[in-house]
Amino acid sequence: MNIRTTDHRTPSPSLSTTSVPAAAVPPPSRPGVGQLRAPYAEAVLGHAGRDWLRLNVPGHAAAPGSDLAGVFGPRITALDFPPLLDGIDLGSDTPLDRALALAAEAWGARRTWFLTNGASQGNQIASMVAPALARTLVVQRSVHSSVIDGLVLSGMDAVFVQPSVDPEQGIAHGVTAADVAAALERTPDAAAVYIVSPSYFGAVADVRAVADAAHAAGVPLIVDEAWGSHFGFHPDLPANALSLGADLVTSSTHKLAGSLTQSAMLHLAEGPFADLLEPLVDRAFRLVQSTSASALLTASLDLARRNLVTDADATGSSVGAADRVRGAVRALGRFTVVSDGFHAFPDIVRADPLRIAIDTRAGGITGHEARRRLFRDHQVMVEVATDAAIVAVIGAGAVPDTDRFVEALHTLPSPLTTNSAGAGRGMLRLPAPGATKLTAREAFLSPAVVVAAEEAVGRISADTLAAYPPGIPNVLPGEVITAEAVRFLQRTATAPNGHVRGALDPGVTRLRVVA
Repeated sequence: MNIRTTDHRTPSPSLSTTSVPAAAVPPPSRPGVGQLRAPYAEAVLGHAGRDWLRLNVPGHAAAPGSDLAGVFGPRITALDFPPLLDGIDLGSDTPLDRALALAAEAWGARRTWFLTNGASQGNQIASMVAPALARTLVVQRSVHSSVIDGLVLSGMDAVFVQPSVDPEQGIAHGVTAADVAAALERTPDAAAVYIVSPSYFGAVADVRAVADAAHAAGVPLIVDEAWGSHFGFHPDLPANALSLGADLVTSSTHKLAGSLTQSAMLHLAEGPFADLLEPLVDRAFRLVQSTSASALLTASLDLARRNLVTDADATGSSVGAADRVRGAVRALGRFTVVSDGFHAFPDIVRADPLRIAIDTRAGGITGHEARRRLFRDHQVMVEVATDAAIVAVIGAGAVPDTDRFVEALHTLPSPLTTNSAGAGRGMLRLPAPGATKLTAREAFLSPAVVVAAEEAVGRISADTLAAYPPGIPNVLPGEVITAEAVRFLQRTATAPNGHVRGALDPGVTRLRVVA
């Protein structure tokens, strides 16, 4: 089968190109001269080029004959320095200081922190500082599980705002400003609003409207923009959350902006809450950041920022590659593009063009089975699968072999047979959350017992349970476990590549409940 992705027919309308006028998202301005540099990465590279006798950690000592050097190459181990190096991250006006300032400038932040434990660390920091503002966090229910971990750490109460749900796809999108405002109205002790944008499927929320609702109630807006670290760096991309009024933003730079896995950033806006939040965030950052932060991860953040700012053409090529895939899928007609249906949801204002979400059930195969066969038979990896869809992503600056992906996708078996995963099971729908009885911290720290899953129904969960990826919790500590949730998690666990984060066993046959 020879399928090319050079179809030039006009695509179906999609929020990635039609829902926001071009004038609403101005193109990035020309980068300043400083943005052409990567001061921290350059300093580490220069340090590694000297003839060191390394009698300190890490223990591999950059020995050229080590197993690490043999597998990864001697350059990797030579660059693997510990923190607190004079003239690099220790002292005044260090290369690290300059790298952080350049990142803040690039994203339009008052201040930026480099994270070496992923965006999860940023979400935990944001949750931990909120108690200084008030007692209750107004939270989108479909946040990442790391936000719930933050609630456990902080001990805050939470009022959850339910996202819109696509019942056909079985996926949660975002929240509307009206729903956020309603939640704030019934929460007099609200500390902040916490939302996710974009979603795992690329749905972009009306961050400006939600920010206005939060600020009208006198509270800051925190945005988990883990999947939008590339936003704002090309005119075909949505604007970033900081530019739309968010006050604190988690950015998972490794996801689509090109830094190494586990590296991320946390951005603080210049706004009415900045003076209060900045020292709190700085203290919380030091509380949860490793004292042995990786120079490799940190340097990769510096380099990713430089690439995003200085090579918009490369990002444009990535958008073009993703557009070609969607165009080919539409033209061939077997599968459908999930974002083409985003216009039906009032909380979605745009779609991330670098996310390619494909409804595989329309083509006769479940998303889980499609992902398994793409991996096993074609050596093609996609980011996530659900019962109904797969999501492929193209990083900013990357131009992968899209023809290979489209051809592999269209050689998948069809229609569903009795041997295909999911055949005859019916659509795997997201379960509605159970009633909240305790705060996340209360439930997590309460005496607990482990019971069979069927015996856990009706009892209060002591754990966070999340189908992973995407890692959106289906059961929270403090929530009543429902039979629907148990069925969903067990079926997720038995799907190809299925995994439930927080489960006591792979099949989710036992659950931990409050005693």
